[in-house]
Amino acid sequence: MTEVRKIPTTVVTGFLGAGKTSLIRHLLETANGRRLALIINEFGDLGVDGEILKGCGIEGCKEDDVLELANGCICCTVAEDFVPTMERLLDRPNPPDHIVIETSGLALPKPLVKAFNWPEIRTRVTVDGVVAVIDGAAVADRRFASDPEAVQAQREADDALDHDNPLEEVFEDQLACADLVVLNKTDLLDEAGLGQVRNEVGAQLRPEVKLVSIAHGQVPAAVLLGLGAAAEDDVERRWSHHDGLDDHDHDDFTSFALELGPVASPDDLLARLKPAIARHDILRVKGFAEVDGKDMRLVVQGVGSRLQHYYDRDWRAGEPRGTRLVIIAQQGLDQAAVTAGLTGSGIG
Repeated sequence: MTEVRKIPTTVVTGFLGAGKTSLIRHLLETANGRRLALIINEFGDLGVDGEILKGCGIEGCKEDDVLELANGCICCTVAEDFVPTMERLLDRPNPPDHIVIETSGLALPKPLVKAFNWPEIRTRVTVDGVVAVIDGAAVADRRFASDPEAVQAQREADDALDHDNPLEEVFEDQLACADLVVLNKTDLLDEAGLGQVRNEVGAQLRPEVKLVSIAHGQVPAAVLLGLGAAAEDDVERRWSHHDGLDDHDHDDFTSFALELGPVASPDDLLARLKPAIARHDILRVKGFAEVDGKDMRLVVQGVGSRLQHYYDRDWRAGEPRGTRLVIIAQQGLDQAAVTAGLTGSGIG
C-alpha cells in the first residue's frame, strides 16, 4: 500500500508586533508555485491580520485560502475550532501543498503542536516546523516584560513567587518550542545591539535550532518551509513554563476594538495614538483607517511607540468605511480614558 503523504504545516509564532504578518506576506511572494493555505488566529475583536493578507494582492493568494479563527486562542479551542478547520482544509478536493498557521502574539505554541496528535488529523498532517519571529529592537528594550528588573527584584525578595512575569513567560515558551528563530527588525539595531540580542536569544535555544537575522520580515519560502521537524513527535522535548498544567489563560492581557470616523490624515491619527500609547503603556495597536479624500484603506500597525502605516487597497463597493483599531495591553488598561483620548471626547 502507498503511504498517504502528510501535508506539512508551519506554525508561525511570535510576540505582539514581531512581524509575523510581514513574514507571511513575503512567504507568499516567494512560494514559487506552492499552493498554500493560511490559518490566522487573531487576539481581539477585529480580524486585522487576516484582512491584511486577504488584501495583499499577491498572485495565487486567494481569499478562500485564508481562514481566520477569531473566537479565542487557538491552543485553547482545539476541539471547537482548530481541528474542524484543519479537517475542512484536508477534505478539500484539491488540498493545499502546505499549511501556514499564524498564531496570536499571546499564544503558547506547545499546546498547538500537541493538537496535531489528535486522532482526527494525526495521520494526515505534520508540523514541518515552528518558526518564532522576534522583534529585535523590542527585545533589546526588554519589551517582552513590563519592567524585568523590578520583576526580578520582587521575585528574589519574595520566596512565594515561583513564576515569571507573564510577558516573559510567553516569550520564553515561544523560543523553547521553535525549530527556527527569525530575529526581525535588525535595521533598528546597531552592530553592538544586534550582537547582544543574538547572544541572549541564542543562549535560550536548543542546540539544533537556527537563528537568522533579517529586516522587514523578508525570509524566503525556501528557508521557512521544508524544515521536516515533525514537531508533534518530539513535543515533550520542547520545554514550557506550563508543563504539567491542563490549560492556561490570558487573563493577564486585555484587548478592545475601537471605531472612529474618518481621519484628516495619517499624521493626524498618529498624533492621537502616540500620547495614548505612552500614557497607558499600550503594547500593540493594529487596524484600518479611512482618510479624508482617499479612496484607499490605510493599514495602521504599532508596537509600543513605533507606528507604521501604508495604503493596502481600494475600499470595496458597499464596504463599510471608517477607522477601526484593536488596542492590546496588560490588564488594568483604562479603556474609557484611551477611548476619550483617541476620539477627542476628553483627556485620555
